[in-house]
Amino acid sequence: MFNTFLRNNQVVGIILTFLRIYLGYTWFTAGWSKLTGDGFNASGYLKGAIGKATGEHPAVQGWWASFLENVALPNSELFSFLVMWGEILVGIALILGIFTTFATLMGLTMNFAFLFSGTVSTNPQMVIIGTILLVAGYNAAKFGLDRWVLPLMKKPFPTREQKNEKYV
Repeated sequence: MFNTFLRNNQVVGIILTFLRIYLGYTWFTAGWSKLTGDGFNASGYLKGAIGKATGEHPAVQGWWASFLENVALPNSELFSFLVMWGEILVGIALILGIFTTFATLMGLTMNFAFLFSGTVSTNPQMVIIGTILLVAGYNAAKFGLDRWVLPLMKKPFPTREQKNEKYV
């Protein structure tokens, strides 16, 4: 019943639009500050997250710290690039309402990576809003570019035979 309400109600669609734009703005500004700042480098953040995996009550699980230490930290330049541009692109997509479900899913993936790394900040709030947008599906993007883009993507591409039939 709640899913139907969330997915079909037009007033909810308007509220979801505001939530989607807010979330997009949050992502975009986070990425933009990294792009235009003094050169974003995630290695310090990664080292800090790895350091939170020790002690009596670690904030970071051992398996995640192992991933950060053995995969992310040696490739910190790549991860810096992915985080910075991921935040910017997710933000733009959510603001414009294009590929909203995919952008929300990628935003949630980043949120959970930050949470796994021991950073709370606004991530829980962003996870809640992102989950609502994800559950709402198309209604979250009804007032965005997905209104025009998604129907075009559902049309099948013409086959070679169909193209040739036009010229016979």
